[in-house]
Amino acid sequence: MAYAPDWFARYPAVRRRVEVGFWVVVLALQAAFNSLVSWMERSDVPVLQTAFLEATSAIAIGLLIPAIAAFERRAPLRWDALRTALPLHLGASLVFCALHVLGMVVLRKAGYALAGSRYDFGDWPVQLAYEYLKDVRTYALIVVALMSYRFLMLRLGGEAKLLDAPEPAPGADAAHLPAPRPTRFLVRKLRREFLVAAADIGWLQAEGNYVGLHVNGHDYLLRSTFTEFLQQLDPERFVRVHRSHAVNLDHIAEITPLDSGDARLTLRDGATVPCSRRYRDAIGQRARVAAASPPR
Repeated sequence: MAYAPDWFARYPAVRRRVEVGFWVVVLALQAAFNSLVSWMERSDVPVLQTAFLEATSAIAIGLLIPAIAAFERRAPLRWDALRTALPLHLGASLVFCALHVLGMVVLRKAGYALAGSRYDFGDWPVQLAYEYLKDVRTYALIVVALMSYRFLMLRLGGEAKLLDAPEPAPGADAAHLPAPRPTRFLVRKLRREFLVAAADIGWLQAEGNYVGLHVNGHDYLLRSTFTEFLQQLDPERFVRVHRSHAVNLDHIAEITPLDSGDARLTLRDGATVPCSRRYRDAIGQRARVAAASPPR
């Protein structure tokens, strides 16, 4: 079976730190470059003051990147949905600009106040228009970076798709036959193809217009909505446990109740999945029934 390079198998353990580190480095370099340019244009302004102004802008942008990433997953820019997604992102760029300006102004006012001075943003309508001309480009670059990163992860991690349903037997009435449930998926990765058994899927997660399949420590994306794909799986084994998560009951190792009323599911491979309180009691009962019946 073909897998991604060894380093990629270890990447999930450090993925969050790498992602945060990437944006910290990018924003720090941007702030340093902008500070230098601003200081060269206005050498009468102290360099530390210029650096502080640019740093507050970078911090405000950095705090908004997780929200942009979450929105981009819900409204991905694809050719088949561009007419719907593009206006949404144009509106989101306006919200991004407003929050960016508000955040950096608050930080600047606080910093100036600590220094015994006062910060004046200037004429708000004019300054907002000026900032939007810059922020719409920043927003676009962030979205492009997120899309490129997801494409890279897709190529390295592998993209799954359903196998074509088998042809009905001659003379069979297809209209009265139940829709076949997928038992295997074809995964394309690094120009190679292999099959993944549905029974090996430990849990699923909604990721915009994709479903993340978590199989034996490997993650694959399948182009489908979460609800549509879950309806195709065996309901005796695959159950929804959260708004965006579902698990294979055969893979649950432990159910840990939480003080909030929710629960944390620990799977056999060590992964943990959130379980909302509305599903908690049903999951416990279903898991006991599934454990008492032979695997399929």
